[in-house]
Amino acid sequence: MSLNSNLQNLIKVSAPLWAGEAEVVRTYWDSPVRTLETDLLWLRRQCFKEFNGKGLGEHKDLGIFLGPLTEIIESFPKIDREVSRHRVADLIETIQDEFTHYCLFADIYDAIRDEDTSPLDPHELQIWEEDKYLTDMRIEQNHTHGEIGVRASHFTEGGYCTLFREGMRLKGRGGNDDLIAEACRVIYEDEFGHMLGGIVGLEENGMSAADYELMTDLVIKQLRARIRMRNAEFSLPLSEDRVEAIYNGDIEPEPFDFDKAAEVMAAAH
Repeated sequence: MSLNSNLQNLIKVSAPLWAGEAEVVRTYWDSPVRTLETDLLWLRRQCFKEFNGKGLGEHKDLGIFLGPLTEIIESFPKIDREVSRHRVADLIETIQDEFTHYCLFADIYDAIRDEDTSPLDPHELQIWEEDKYLTDMRIEQNHTHGEIGVRASHFTEGGYCTLFREGMRLKGRGGNDDLIAEACRVIYEDEFGHMLGGIVGLEENGMSAADYELMTDLVIKQLRARIRMRNAEFSLPLSEDRVEAIYNGDIEPEPFDFDKAAEVMAAAH
């Protein structure tokens, strides 16, 4: 069982940009820019994304946590009348997963902060310029292009799990790095199958060649914005020249797990 040529091309053009986002994180771990303060900064920013990230077509654009929660509340009197019980179960699972991921990163923050740094408060977390640019782009694409825009946003979410995969590779270095590695391992195991299912699920949606052409354009724009978002999150370990070089293809593409994709497709069928 293989992926159609349009989806294979979408993966092909995405792979160098997935690799670029991975390079940001991998470079940061041993970069001279890395300090306790920059670790606390990226953890705050990642907690913001896990707690209040937006742009994936959530209910009323309320975000990754509040959107599904609000939809559940509004759906309660409609369950098995106008709203499927399975839709509500999926929303509950989404909230459980995302809030657990927030807790994992917030727990690291509180474990490594010094005594002069206050415990993490999610209501004080702030979006940063590059993440706002990505979020606004996604919301605009979702509203302009409808289902294709939402599919593009879900396709790019997590950047093929690059942060979590690169974080896992810190295992064995000791101290704070082992804390980060364990959190990333748990999140990776939650996210990888869901992410891959969302990608290969495009096979089932009857998309035309024109749909794929539009989606490819949206995906490239989002993945490029993701690299700059992630680079800023991690205190700019990559130079602007290196980011531009990645955009121009000067990087080994991130390998895509086609065997795992085939397993996901076979299970779906």
